[in-house]
Amino acid sequence: MKFRKYHGLGNDYLVINPTDLCQEFDETIICQICHRNTGVGSDGILLGPFFPGSDDFQQICREAGISAEKAADSLAALRIFNPDGSEAEKSGNGFRIFSRFLYDRGLVGHEPFQLATLGGMVRAQVIDPENRIQVEMGRVSFLSPEIPVSGPVREVIREEVEIDGRKFVFCAAGIGNPHCVVLDEQISSSLAREFGPRLETHALFPHKTNVQFLQVKDRHNIAIEIWERGAGYTLASGSSASACAAVAVKLGLCQSPVTVWMPGGQLQTSISADFQLTQTGPVKYVFTALWPE
Repeated sequence: MKFRKYHGLGNDYLVINPTDLCQEFDETIICQICHRNTGVGSDGILLGPFFPGSDDFQQICREAGISAEKAADSLAALRIFNPDGSEAEKSGNGFRIFSRFLYDRGLVGHEPFQLATLGGMVRAQVIDPENRIQVEMGRVSFLSPEIPVSGPVREVIREEVEIDGRKFVFCAAGIGNPHCVVLDEQISSSLAREFGPRLETHALFPHKTNVQFLQVKDRHNIAIEIWERGAGYTLASGSSASACAAVAVKLGLCQSPVTVWMPGGQLQTSISADFQLTQTGPVKYVFTALWPE
């Protein structure tokens, strides 16, 4: 099975073309491949492209609720898998990496194109394949049913949750996948590693959640530490950066554009008045290899 490895700010993904699959692609093989010690090591797998007209493309559109009219404008579809074998709806770094993969294969140039995903339609553009790939992440919602967050229908803003006697103030945001953004003046990797997994599986979040610890630096800069649902601690995340930038703007702490500082590097995020997000960042190619049967 052939794959290519890329990373976006240290958030690494393996891209596998469905035509290169030579064995059953299930949770077991995903976990084996992604394992840092006994496999290739990655934060996930991008499986695609699935082209319009194929059964897989149609199934992805059905699962995502994408109409036939919108699907007709798509170049292709892809699936995103976490290292634990679960499937993710969206990944900002994953989208940029997959866009770079399509560019490297000559399937796209510098013009914008659209991809179908379980998190909805995504518009992307390869401006510079190394340093500037732009992705329109969609609209951020703070409404509890759309994220989802349990309890009454509400915007989940500045709520409180207690973990092992420690109280956290958080906001929840949905951008095709769920996010719990914890507001804190001091953030660290140890904080994310200790409390991230407990918040990820908290009863508030019926589909689990991605967790971020957010520190506001100034009106246009924030820093975050990330615990990614199904993947664990990670150096960078595009959807996490999007959710955190949107929360900072929603609370009036920042204004667009927002630079999101992560351990792996920075992403530029623009937020419109109706909370549509566009993100720009780099992608680096690592290597191509074969996974034996």
